Amino acid sequence: MQFNLSRPYILISLLILISCALFTLYFKYQQAYTSPYIDITLDSKVLSESRKIFIRLPNNYDDTKSYPLIIKSDGNFNLTRWDNVITDLSNRQKMQDSILVSIPNQFWQNTRNRDLVPPFARQDVSIEARPVTDNDPAIFGQANLFLSFIETELLPYLESNYAVNNNRVLSGFSAGGSFVLYTMITKPELFSGYFAFSPAAWYDDSVVVKEFTQHIANIHGSPKYLFLSLGGLENEIITGSFKGLLLALEQRAPNNITWEYSYSAGVGHSENPYISVPPALEGYYKTMLNF
Repeated sequence: MQFNLSRPYILISLLILISCALFTLYFKYQQAYTSPYIDITLDSKVLSESRKIFIRLPNNYDDTKSYPLIIKSDGNFNLTRWDNVITDLSNRQKMQDSILVSIPNQFWQNTRNRDLVPPFARQDVSIEARPVTDNDPAIFGQANLFLSFIETELLPYLESNYAVNNNRVLSGFSAGGSFVLYTMITKPELFSGYFAFSPAAWYDDSVVVKEFTQHIANIHGSPKYLFLSLGGLENEIITGSFKGLLLALEQRAPNNITWEYSYSAGVGHSENPYISVPPALEGYYKTMLNF
């Protein structure tokens, strides 16, 4: 049996397929690269690209006042959860309503590992130790550049355009958690609170744990708060590196660092951050600001 497909039929079928593909792409773009808050684009000289930023302002925002600042990686991931928890806790006077800034990954290219993996680990992440001969600079994460973007471009922009004060928190999940740890040992003065949810500290035979262990004792000056969390059902690799971080803190954390951790019972990697937001914020405010 032969089927004779006319040219108009083929063209219509192609148009339908193209329309479906474009609609799917548009839907993904809206989900990943827009927010229900204020969306801005910064032209970054540090990163040599434009970066989207989501900004959630406090209820009844008043630019004659000043507000705490929370910066999170991971874009729209749990962004509504953060908004709801901040609103709830501030209404119950367990924290101050805050300016929440979230940085999404680039949409048209995969920049997550490039931006969030520390420069002592490979972007193409691996459990195994990096061979000593594998040392091409191009293979390493560029969290140093992403941190420079935050320090020299994003923070000045926020300080110039919004009423932020020096009560500042950095939060991240998974690769974002490793970025939080890297920032804490590299530029601890930038933030007073650090939240690392299910941190990916296992890269290259737990090199993140090794670097954290080596440098955590060198953090001096103003008080800092660190909150770590892990899902109770996460695999043994990330659990092992998590325990390595806890051991480093038990043995080497200086007196100006208050740290807490939690295991989220019965949940895995992607669910843990949802559960972790309230205890992290409550712990930070109880410890640092006596709420």
